[in-house]
Amino acid sequence: MPTSAILVTGAAGFIGAHVAARLRALGHEVVGCDNFNDYYDPALKRARVAALLTPCGVNCEAVDVADGAALRELFERRRPARVVHLAAQAGVRHSITHPEDYVSANLVGFANVLEAAKSGGVEHLVYASSSSVYGDSTQTPFHESQRTDAPVSLYAATKKANELMAHAYSHIHGMRCTGLRFFTVYGPWGRPDMAYFSFAQRLVAGEALPVFAGGTLQRDFTYIDDITEGVVRLALSPRRADDPMHEIFNIGNHQPVTVLEFIQTLSSLLGVVPKLEFLPMQPGDVRATCANVDKLRARVGFEPATPLREGLAKFVQWFEAWRTSDALSV
Repeated sequence: MPTSAILVTGAAGFIGAHVAARLRALGHEVVGCDNFNDYYDPALKRARVAALLTPCGVNCEAVDVADGAALRELFERRRPARVVHLAAQAGVRHSITHPEDYVSANLVGFANVLEAAKSGGVEHLVYASSSSVYGDSTQTPFHESQRTDAPVSLYAATKKANELMAHAYSHIHGMRCTGLRFFTVYGPWGRPDMAYFSFAQRLVAGEALPVFAGGTLQRDFTYIDDITEGVVRLALSPRRADDPMHEIFNIGNHQPVTVLEFIQTLSSLLGVVPKLEFLPMQPGDVRATCANVDKLRARVGFEPATPLREGLAKFVQWFEAWRTSDALSV
């Protein structure tokens, strides 16, 4: 039988490290795993572990979810009662040039997690989906019940596939599964491939920022602490008798801003004047994202609400300390 442990996959990642640390702070036994790949500098992943996980006693094992045998051994040894599956190959544009990475991590890896969870009697599997499953929809705010069958990137397609795979396992095996559609997460300890992080690096270096579609694209930027709170509340929520065994929830700030407004806010916080290079809209991009969070609010009594300037100020404070620290060589 499972123990009371919670397994967080991708625990050295941006969201994973915050979620694992938060669960541990609430008194739960937390087991972490990550493959520490080089999609971006693994030094940042190791630094997250050192700063966020090690101090609170969370061990992050080097296990790749795409390695079925290694994952099964981890489940058999640690016997988690709940799983928060956040390990994935992220990035829309990378999926255009390296599709094989997404098949391995997001399709094979997720199938391995589902099978291990089924065999291990896991009582609740929570997994990361993405707002990208809504495609280039003009029906905003995005609601969980609207159609999501027109992805505009392979990354989005794999995330939609995850939702369908989880639904099938839930239906066939009676597994409780909860999918989370994240909306443009930002904050301290973030991923350097994401726009806000790369923009900050370019701004302090005096480099021009690539601004696609005239800066008119809108994004529902959601602060990491809000994402973490939503994940944790849903992961720990008891199932009511009338709740479906498989559910999907949006977690977003539901206050989208244009990329140009975002750049202006970030630039002012960094105290620099941005240089902008306007470029056409890129393949895989969507014009706008905006979350309807009525379902999240009704279920767990919480909705993201951190204002963009407040969240970016916390990111800038961390970023300035990070880029001048010895952590870059960890």
